[in-house]
Amino acid sequence: MSGRTLISSGSYLEPVIGFSRAVRVGNIVSVGGTAPIAAGGGTAAKGDVYGQTRRCLEIIEKALRDAGSRLEDVTRTRIILTDIARWEDAARAHAEAFGSIRPVTTTMAVTAFVDPDWLVELEVDAVIPA
Repeated sequence: MSGRTLISSGSYLEPVIGFSRAVRVGNIVSVGGTAPIAAGGGTAAKGDVYGQTRRCLEIIEKALRDAGSRLEDVTRTRIILTDIARWEDAARAHAEAFGSIRPVTTTMAVTAFVDPDWLVELEVDAVIPA
């Protein structure tokens, strides 16, 4: 696969902001800040950092698959929280997905996300083996 492939998750914000859920160029896949949007819309697992992190990871895993990649190809993750004191809840969900893959990761806090019900967003980068 060559060129640039844009992957959509169907988020209502993609056309508003002008972004793709993921972009693949060659064997590199970048998945942007992924919020815990429920399958039917709205926010998944309101008030639950662990549940929201799991939902973000589900969306990310689908975006990776759509780009021809998988969790095992992930080299970097970023966990972004509105309350850094709740990092362990996000870390537990992250470890369930990446415990044996062990990408590099950064955990950080921000003041807020676009939707005040979102407590966490995740980003990942992947390199698909040749």
